Amino acid sequence: MRSVRSKIIAAGLVLGVAGVGAWQLLPEDGGGRGAVRVGTSDVVSSLDPAGAYDAGSWALFSNIYQSLLTIKPGSDTPVPDAAASCGFVGQKLTTYACELRPDVKFAGGRTITAEDVKHSFDRIKAINSDQGPAPLFNTLESVKAEGRTVTFNLSAGDSTFPFKIATGAASIVDKDKYPAKSLREDGKADGSGPYTLGGYKAGTSVELKPNGSYKGQGKPAHTPVTVKYFKDSEQLDQAWKAHQVDVAHRDMPPAVLAGLNPGMKDTRYQASGGSETRSIVFNVRPGSTAAPLAVRQAVAAVLDRAKVATEVHLGTVTPLYSLVPAGIAGHSTPFFDAYPAPNAATAKKLLKDAGITGPVHLNLGVNVRGANMPEAEELKRQLESTTLFQVTIKPVDVWSDFQKAYAAGEFDAYTIGWIADFPDADNFLAPLVGADSSMNNGFSDKHVDELITRTQSHAERSEAAAEFRDLQKLVAQQAPMVPIWQKKDYVMSREDVTGAQYLSDGTGVWRLWELDWL
Repeated sequence: MRSVRSKIIAAGLVLGVAGVGAWQLLPEDGGGRGAVRVGTSDVVSSLDPAGAYDAGSWALFSNIYQSLLTIKPGSDTPVPDAAASCGFVGQKLTTYACELRPDVKFAGGRTITAEDVKHSFDRIKAINSDQGPAPLFNTLESVKAEGRTVTFNLSAGDSTFPFKIATGAASIVDKDKYPAKSLREDGKADGSGPYTLGGYKAGTSVELKPNGSYKGQGKPAHTPVTVKYFKDSEQLDQAWKAHQVDVAHRDMPPAVLAGLNPGMKDTRYQASGGSETRSIVFNVRPGSTAAPLAVRQAVAAVLDRAKVATEVHLGTVTPLYSLVPAGIAGHSTPFFDAYPAPNAATAKKLLKDAGITGPVHLNLGVNVRGANMPEAEELKRQLESTTLFQVTIKPVDVWSDFQKAYAAGEFDAYTIGWIADFPDADNFLAPLVGADSSMNNGFSDKHVDELITRTQSHAERSEAAAEFRDLQKLVAQQAPMVPIWQKKDYVMSREDVTGAQYLSDGTGVWRLWELDWL
């Protein structure tokens, strides 16, 4: 879900206290200029952290909730937020403990307890929503609350666990307001982040107000923010041109991004990161036409990534040959090694050897946003030009409906983007192809799971390089997903707005509290 960079995390890491000064003397109205208006084509699928595992929802969570840890701007190492300190207990990386800050409170005034933290994690596992973050905590066995201490017991050594509890998945909720075994669905949210949730109109807008009781790693907010949600990148572009938004992030049309230049009037922009990815995900359940391995391999053999990158995205993305993007430690190119150039003859042989005759009929699910439809049309053209496939595009307008449809196995294949949750190659693999993956495509492989466990056992992340290469090669052989491209993250802002660069700093945290007026 979020774009990030890669870094080592050491066993036994103990993190220090982060102090934050009082802010109450600062104005709450943006110095009289009102709210900064932020436009995006992302969507919020749920206000409940147990029910969402998507970029739009997590962007909001980082502003209204707190996690035990977070990642500071310009860094790639977790540091305390709601916690005073955290660290592994012992050398096996199977026990992790955090001590809560004594002054951290929910916006309503109640002090956050260890029981609130335990409740927040327990309900994620208990609810196990198809659209929720449970797959991220596949190693979490149990949580213990004692005094101000929270102890996490893991089923296997997991050096990435501190990163996981620095994400939106680990948002701390009030145990008195969030049900233990069901999602909260009253359209409200109670957290301890820099902002409180004001008005909320699903799919339209969110009003955020500075939280006067916030204590944590981030800078206290003093300027209100209005987030406006648009159906697609074209509508976002129209709102930008009409000066209906002051900041635009995720995602402008490819033509707009390709045309950005330093000489533009009243427009600042930044391109950062480069680890947002997009892939074709195959439904491997029995009965799907993509269930046979040869079908998935044949698609991989004829996919022309360069044409997708240049003709659909106008060079704003680059071809990707592994689930782990370039720039992330552990990246390799197994799909290029197996299929160095689009080759219909290779695909034909794969299908023939598997006893598959006649065109393979595939229905391709697409969420109608941004350049997704033109991209799907290009994929359809490429596959059908070989005469080996017949593709029916199944467009879905609403993101939550799209999530439910692919989770229910309604498509033979679907396209989806991924922004990593934390800076490690593990996050481009475990949640996508590991046990109970968030892709909900029916894929399961014992060897893949074993390799994931082995990569997570290395406290020194560079020592996992060989296992990551083996894992990516195995994924390319099984092809439950086929990567298409990776791209940078772009943010645009007006000249009288400051802090917009913190919405896209490579850490995956949407720091709306950094926005202000000049």
